[in-house]
Amino acid sequence: MGAVSSERASVTSGGQHTATTVLVRYFASARAASDVDEEHVRLPAGASVADAVAELRRLHPGALPRILDAAGFLLDGVAVRDRARELPDGGELDVLPPFAGG
Repeated sequence: MGAVSSERASVTSGGQHTATTVLVRYFASARAASDVDEEHVRLPAGASVADAVAELRRLHPGALPRILDAAGFLLDGVAVRDRARELPDGGELDVLPPFAGG
């Protein structure tokens, strides 16, 4: 397992971002299902956490979609309560599947 990377965000001549790139980090069963530790995901500017999750489903159609249904997310270290939250360019999105324990 390792990291997958892609290009950084595109910028128009006027300095506006046309794309957002986030670093997605996978933990536990999400890491096993995606077969990578982390990857950069490029999305349209203004994309939300929900948009990122949809893209992760597309990129990893095997076991990951089921895990994403139950997963929690951290965006730049803060728990995501609203998946409509906009992603900052260069942000970090952590995928945290449910953990057993007690």
